[in-house]
Amino acid sequence: MSVQATMPPFHLAFPVRDIEEARQFYVGLLGCGEGRSASEWVDFDFYGHQIVAHLAPGECGHTQTSAVDAHQVPVRHFGAVLSIPQWEDLAAKLKAAGTTFIIEPYVRFKGEVGEQATMFFLDPSGNALEFKAFKNMESLFAK
Repeated sequence: MSVQATMPPFHLAFPVRDIEEARQFYVGLLGCGEGRSASEWVDFDFYGHQIVAHLAPGECGHTQTSAVDAHQVPVRHFGAVLSIPQWEDLAAKLKAAGTTFIIEPYVRFKGEVGEQATMFFLDPSGNALEFKAFKNMESLFAK
């Protein structure tokens, strides 16, 4: 499967403990645009995809991890695949904001087909996010 120049946007709904706190994180820190909202949910433009934060404090957080390249990766996570410059800019922005990383920004699988820059961190509700970048986007699905 090759990476297409244009893809249909995906939709992801996820729980948050506080809608305003989610706005501050996704719009204020990550730079997402805000779409429709109500008292119990808010849409965000997440790199052209629609993610929706739903007020559901009891559903927040992550508990399970999986070993990947000597790190414990949160099993439930979402994020975006960025260009290398976008990834580097985001990593610098997050570091400057004092973000606590689950997995600090680094290059995983060095010298292998799937070599990628990656970083993991939590939103204020404990949802795990991963942002990654490939030197060559064609290696996104390479074996």
